[in-house]
Amino acid sequence: MKTVMLSRTLAMLLPLAALAAPASALAQDAYPARPIRLIIPFAAGGGADVVGRLIAIRLSERLGRQIVVDNRTGAGGVIGTELVARGAPDGYTLGFVPASFTMQPALRKLPYDPIKSFTPVARVGKGSFVLVVTPAVPARTLKEFIAYAKQNPGKMFFGTAGAGSTAHMFMELFKMMADINFNVVHFKGGNQQVIDLLGGHSHGTMISLPAVRPHIISGKLHALATSASKRTVFLPDVPTLDETGVKGYDATVWWGVLAPAGTPAAVVGRLDAELKSVLTLDEVNKAFAGQGVEPNYQGPVEFRPFVAAEIANWTRVVKKGNIKLE
Repeated sequence: MKTVMLSRTLAMLLPLAALAAPASALAQDAYPARPIRLIIPFAAGGGADVVGRLIAIRLSERLGRQIVVDNRTGAGGVIGTELVARGAPDGYTLGFVPASFTMQPALRKLPYDPIKSFTPVARVGKGSFVLVVTPAVPARTLKEFIAYAKQNPGKMFFGTAGAGSTAHMFMELFKMMADINFNVVHFKGGNQQVIDLLGGHSHGTMISLPAVRPHIISGKLHALATSASKRTVFLPDVPTLDETGVKGYDATVWWGVLAPAGTPAAVVGRLDAELKSVLTLDEVNKAFAGQGVEPNYQGPVEFRPFVAAEIANWTRVVKKGNIKLE
């Protein structure tokens, strides 16, 4: 009797199980079913915002759903990034982060774990900063600049877009590796930093190429070196710090997409595949070039250890340099 009842129960459940699997598959295939929010933890018009919006437009076209860019500024990107960490892990809240995401853990106490709170989706681009000085600095090469800085310790002022920013960290690393000393002054944003520089109130900076390209061409600023280990295609005649006096220096800016921890693998896979396709588009390459950015794809499997390694590297820099936020 028990055998007959069990057989009848199984006969009733099997059709339901057969229906459940296709329903689940259809739910995954339907993603996205509504607009997606892309949180950029920096102000509109900045480097991260410009690159992030380019990605959002093209990714929206690929997915067939609107991607709403949400700029949430403050605390060096921490406020907006926390919103991503607290978002529902369903693929409808994403974050667009730059290299400074991996610098913040060494500089301040965070309301999230930079590794455990997120699911990496893809790295989409990279770039190099350029070290520039005004004509008031009697140096036209990096070696001349280092020599001048050693002869005049603490007399020069270099601006950044803010304490804990990428430029700040790049310059602190430069000071340590070149064994020189100059003052670092923090502004609220890159535009004010450049205005101050052109006005003769500071001596130099490390900054993204688009922010100073016109002034390099006009001769108002002199480009001494770039930050990455390889020369940038956008300034091929300018040597790197590594090849002209600071051996081993390698600091790269990059941008990537994160999702809240626990986001389904199927959703991450869809986003990753579409982002990879977006980076092959000619219009994206041209738009990136205008920002001094090179498309540079890295999938979720490689992106996670890359982020962890960057965090470890900048933590060592902060500890060695005893760098603290004001």
